[in-house]
Amino acid sequence: MKSAFELQLEGYGLTTAQILYHLPDHPHLLQAFIWQEYDLEPDFPVLFRFIDFWKEEIDGPIHSIVYAHKRLIGPNEWRNVNGEIILH
Repeated sequence: MKSAFELQLEGYGLTTAQILYHLPDHPHLLQAFIWQEYDLEPDFPVLFRFIDFWKEEIDGPIHSIVYAHKRLIGPNEWRNVNGEIILH
């Protein structure tokens, strides 16, 4: 499994989704679930895999999903520096 830093260097950004779903025992009530993971825009394969998992394994049907995505490290913000600073 890759670290968060490695994923960011590969172009992944942090995706946050608020999922509103109907409670199985009380379908007229909505519950919120917050999901957050590193994902690639614009296809969002990790988010859609989670939604597919939810539809197959979770009893509460999804009402709506609101998501936000932000790349935390851009290509112009990373620079490899070789060197060493020694303090006495």
